[in-house]
Amino acid sequence: MPNVGLFNKEGQKIGEFELSDNVFGTRVNQYALHQVVVAQLANKRQGTQSAKTRAEVSGGGIKPWRQKGTGRARQGSIRAPQWIHGGIVFAVKPRDYRISVPKSVRKVAMKSALSSKVEENEMVVLDNLEIDVPKTKEIVKLLNVFDAKKTLIVTVESSQNVYRSARNIPGVSVIPVNNLNVYDILKFDKLMITKDAVSKIEEVYA
Repeated sequence: MPNVGLFNKEGQKIGEFELSDNVFGTRVNQYALHQVVVAQLANKRQGTQSAKTRAEVSGGGIKPWRQKGTGRARQGSIRAPQWIHGGIVFAVKPRDYRISVPKSVRKVAMKSALSSKVEENEMVVLDNLEIDVPKTKEIVKLLNVFDAKKTLIVTVESSQNVYRSARNIPGVSVIPVNNLNVYDILKFDKLMITKDAVSKIEEVYA
């Protein structure tokens, strides 16, 4: 089983923490990671773009001039695509970009993402991260101890004090463990997580 250092919120090492081999010690599956990240980014797309076809543009109900004898090209409507303010030929319409990924693949991807952080020594386990009042200085001090720049902080539950302490620090994000996802784990260079959050992850994925 992989072991990592256990630190307090001041950044001092207070012991070792044993991680589940089934979650944090698996083989990294690049294919599953790629599938889940592509699906996650696609599912974020709103797909609300919309343009009007010639049938939907207002006006143009009458033929602009007679068919023959004017010397001009024949026209049926001033809302045809070649006219200014005319309709769009292949107008984009709202669509769903959602990609469905099997639950088993999502599970493999999550384990792979977590294992890669342990493998690359980019995961820091904290004994706790309780802050009585929002104070950015405390989070900055903790990040400096580990030379962490682009960091994802994961708490066991949503903590307003931790969130408000870190929200003004560039490159740092705070999320509860329930919102943890593959894209965010890979996006950030360092994963800083409380031991209670680790236990919750192991409870779900072990």
